Amino acid sequence: MAATARFVAGLIAGVLILLVLGAAPAQAAGYRYWSFWKWSDGAWAYQQQGPAVYVPQDGGVDGWRFAVSPDGGQDAARPGAAGDFAAVCGGTAEQPGRKRVAVVLDFGGTADAPGSGETPPERRTACAVVPTSASSAEVLATFAPPLRYDTNGLLCAIAGYPKAGCGDQLGAANRPATPGAADPGGTGDPGSGSGPDIGLIAGAALVAVLAAGAVWQARRRR
Repeated sequence: MAATARFVAGLIAGVLILLVLGAAPAQAAGYRYWSFWKWSDGAWAYQQQGPAVYVPQDGGVDGWRFAVSPDGGQDAARPGAAGDFAAVCGGTAEQPGRKRVAVVLDFGGTADAPGSGETPPERRTACAVVPTSASSAEVLATFAPPLRYDTNGLLCAIAGYPKAGCGDQLGAANRPATPGAADPGGTGDPGSGSGPDIGLIAGAALVAVLAAGAVWQARRRR
């Protein structure tokens, strides 16, 4: 009897833990910022170096994407266009002492836009012809001014977009309503992934009922 009582007590405790965990809302955060990419082996690769440090080679392709993304490199939103150097710079002749760098700017969609009502500009590409020693920041400054930086050197705005804010953090409830971002199920409801798991709670409640029945049966046999 004592062993049965201990087993049932442990089972009920486990059910209570499941209920608490299942009812806790998700608090994943996102950040609205410009992510920096380079075109490598036919795909966008997250740039591990900052634009003021990285020096692209002639024939290189820099990519920029403004979006609400997790803070975690490869999980950030990629530019929506391919980094086709030939398409962007194919008509630009080589010049001694200078290099050609293709740049893809993706300002994101309306779901990524700041709450101030700004409309994202159209995606654009350009072929920058700059000195061979130019960094990606200098490449960007040749055709997409004004650039805005914060006091820590973080790039906040390209071509004046957005007008305010810099790497702003958002809670789960404020993530954009796009499938695969705030709403893994693709329902378009930004809050759909933050509530309790009803299936988990229902299953745990059933286990609790069975556990209570076991306790009653154990008491009857005494």
